[in-house]
Amino acid sequence: MLTVKKILNNNVLVATHPEYQEVVLIGKGLGFGRVPGDEVTPDTAEKFFVLKEEKEQEQYIQLLHYIDETFIGLMNDAIVKIEQRFDVKLHEHIHIALTDHLFYAVKRVKQGLDIKNPFLAETELAYPKEYDLASEIILDLNEALEIDIPPGEIGFVALHIHSALTRRSLQEVNRHTQLIGQLVQVIEQALELVIPKNDVNYLRLVRHLHHVIERIHNGGYIDNQDPLKNILQAEYPVCYNLSWKLIKIMQQALKKPVPDAEAVYLTLHLQRLSKK
Repeated sequence: MLTVKKILNNNVLVATHPEYQEVVLIGKGLGFGRVPGDEVTPDTAEKFFVLKEEKEQEQYIQLLHYIDETFIGLMNDAIVKIEQRFDVKLHEHIHIALTDHLFYAVKRVKQGLDIKNPFLAETELAYPKEYDLASEIILDLNEALEIDIPPGEIGFVALHIHSALTRRSLQEVNRHTQLIGQLVQVIEQALELVIPKNDVNYLRLVRHLHHVIERIHNGGYIDNQDPLKNILQAEYPVCYNLSWKLIKIMQQALKKPVPDAEAVYLTLHLQRLSKK
C-alpha cells in the first residue's frame, strides 16, 4: 500500500512508496476525493514514476497548471521507452524537461509555426541511437495527437535523451553539437566547398569531431603522432594549417587543451574532403 502525501490534481498525486520513497501516480480520477494520509494501491494508478526532489516536484506541479494529463501520460510512455531501450533509470528531471519542451513544440506546430534545426545532421551523426529513438517518439506523438511535427524536432528530442542518459546539462550537450556545426562551416569556407551531408567523408569527419570533443571533455585523450605530424605538415600544408585553426577553436570553446596529435587525424580527414 502507498500513502497519499500530496494531491496535485484530480488525476495526479504524490504518494509515499515503501521502496522508492516518493512517487508520482497518474490515473483517471485518482486524486478526486482523496486527502493526505489516505492509502492507495499501486494497481489503481495507470502510471507512476519517482520524483524525489522537492524542487522537481514544484516544477512538475507548475507543468500541471497548463498541460493536461493525457499529454503527461504520453510523455511518461516516451520516458519509459527511453529507459527500456537503454536499460537505465533516468534522473527524474527528464519528466519536466522533455514534457515542457515537447508541449511547446506541439503548440507551435498547431499554430502553424515551423521548427528549424540547423544542427539536425550533426545531431544524427553524433548520437545515432538517441536520434533513432527520438524519431520513434515523434512518430508516436504524431499518431496520438494527429499532427505532423517537423523532422527538425527529432534532433532536439535526441539531445534531451542524450542529456538525460549522460546526466549532462542540455546546454552543454547543445554547445558541443553547435561546436561541430561551427567547425564544419570553417572547413567549408577555408576549402571553398560545400560538403554533401551524405558524403561518407563528411560522416567520418563529424563522427571523429564528436568523439574528439567527448574524449577531451572527459579527459581521456592521450595520443602521440609526432612522426606523422612532420610528414603531413610538409605534404599537405593547407589542410595541416586548417587543422590547427580547428584545434584552436575547440580549445577556446571547450576551455581545455587539445593534444597536438589531433592535427594528424584532422589533416587526414581534411585532405580526403579537399580531394573530393
